[in-house]
Amino acid sequence: MPPAPPVAPTTVARPASTVRVLSRLLTWARPAVPRVVLGGCTALGASLLALAMPQVLRVLINGPLLTDGSRRGVVLGALVVLVVGVVEAVLVWCRRALILTPGTGVEREMRTSLFRHLLDLPVAFHDRWSGGQLLSRAMSDLGTIRRWMVFGLVMLVVSATTVVVGTGLMLATAWQLGLVYLVGAVPMVWLSFRFRTGYKDVARRARDQAGDLATTVEESVHGIRVLKAFGRGDDALDDFVRQADELRETEIDKARTLSRVSFALGALPEAVLAVALAVGVTLAARGELSVGALVAFFATAAVVNGPVERLGMLLAMTLDARAATDRYLQVMDTVSTVSDPPVPRPLPPPGPRGARLELDGVRFGHPGRGAAAVGATDGPDVLAGVDLVVEPGETVALVGLTGSGKTTLLQLVPRLYDVTAGAVRVDGVDVRDLTRADLRRAVAIAFEDPILFSASVRENVLLGVDGDTDGDAADDLLAQALDVAQAGFVHDLPQGVDTVIGEEGLSLSGGQRQRVALARAIAVRPRVLLLDDPLSALDVTTEAAVTARLRRVLTGTTTLVVAHRPSTVALADRVAVLEDGRITGVGTHSDLLAHHPHYRFVLTAMQVEDHRLDDALHGTKVPR
Repeated sequence: MPPAPPVAPTTVARPASTVRVLSRLLTWARPAVPRVVLGGCTALGASLLALAMPQVLRVLINGPLLTDGSRRGVVLGALVVLVVGVVEAVLVWCRRALILTPGTGVEREMRTSLFRHLLDLPVAFHDRWSGGQLLSRAMSDLGTIRRWMVFGLVMLVVSATTVVVGTGLMLATAWQLGLVYLVGAVPMVWLSFRFRTGYKDVARRARDQAGDLATTVEESVHGIRVLKAFGRGDDALDDFVRQADELRETEIDKARTLSRVSFALGALPEAVLAVALAVGVTLAARGELSVGALVAFFATAAVVNGPVERLGMLLAMTLDARAATDRYLQVMDTVSTVSDPPVPRPLPPPGPRGARLELDGVRFGHPGRGAAAVGATDGPDVLAGVDLVVEPGETVALVGLTGSGKTTLLQLVPRLYDVTAGAVRVDGVDVRDLTRADLRRAVAIAFEDPILFSASVRENVLLGVDGDTDGDAADDLLAQALDVAQAGFVHDLPQGVDTVIGEEGLSLSGGQRQRVALARAIAVRPRVLLLDDPLSALDVTTEAAVTARLRRVLTGTTTLVVAHRPSTVALADRVAVLEDGRITGVGTHSDLLAHHPHYRFVLTAMQVEDHRLDDALHGTKVPR
């Protein structure tokens, strides 16, 4: 039974505050903290130097310009301004130099941690999550987090400090005008709070929609042959345009929200300064405020207004980073339900004829769409108590109607899924008591739908072979596996076994991909070999040749093979019939044919399907 189709994850509202969520980034950012803090200090130093400029002007105006007219004082003041400006520029450069490298390092570490965690999570997780959602988290979300860490966070702290210090200087320079500025700050704080609550939800929605859009692109690219064959390209385009329009509307909604607060944070300070100017001129005319203090106040206000106007953009970056961090942690917080035991047991030494495989009361149900967590089920069991023993060196064929759970049963042995009840044992050891690495060295599987990687034939076939295997031994394993799988065609490829076969191996035919995948399973030299109808795409002659070679090779390997064709049953020493989630018969082909009605029914269905396929391939009319 195939797993449930991938669905986009449901957005879960997190009660944690933005500060608490973003503080969790310290798990990965801790090594970069010293340089980021130092970069923030240099940026803060540059900002404080900018605030020092108005004070220099105040002294210059009240001193040399308005009193003694000293040329020396003017030159000295100009030199001070020049030196302060140069130092400020150097500090700005230092900020960029200090935080750029550690920021990219944090992004790399987070991306590596995410990929490592994805590899560790069970198949049930990947059944429920779409590839586009995971890809958007690994790429665009982490890029957003990096930009916030190296710019948004630093400048938010610097801007807030600049506003506070600058406001203090304005109060110290001209307290009457400083109070006017503080009164004007009240609506700005209120607007910032309103902006935060409104922008947070739309930022998360935009990122989820971007992930859905990436999923649509991914599925369409992978299924391009189907879309072209059925002429459904326009339908796929319509669906893509609809999703793209939804994302566009959400992004426009984000822009509107940001533009409103940016307009307010730009206009309000200017209006406040207009009021302050009227008050200041009046005070200066009365002699209650010096000209130098008035100039220094407005020069300080000009410096402070820059961070105030940037506040909306910096808040938006912070909330975008919050949404991106939420999405990243949503994956990282998912606990794998298929994990290594605290105290693993070792497998006993391998026997000369392979391992003993035992399925004892095995039950399993696929997670449904309504399941609350990875590993939970909300539907009937696919396997409702399977009991089967495959002796060392024996080959058992598993037969049953389509959807009876044959493929699922095979995937329980290497723990691609975990049983919900019962036990699977290899050489008497429950597979849950083994480390996954030990188990998967002992068990190999070849799927009906072979998945190959964008790598050479050699790398694909030797994928499961221990990396410590020396070159000559690896070459021997490669040659034998290709020979058994009748995959000699690879030597005719442009670079032979070193030919890169392209994404998912689609440059090869279906039968060629199956033979390479079968060779990959054989090359591991497993104790237990699981074959999910690996010969379904082969012609009769090639299938016969592969079957003959497998018979000789499998004498030292315990094999469980799913049979969808009568010819596959010929591989087996015994046959097990899977019916209604249970094994209802085990025996030789002839015994079951004589005494098991359901086996006869399944075998008849296989033969009819085979005849229809042969007739279709030869262009004859298929009888109904």
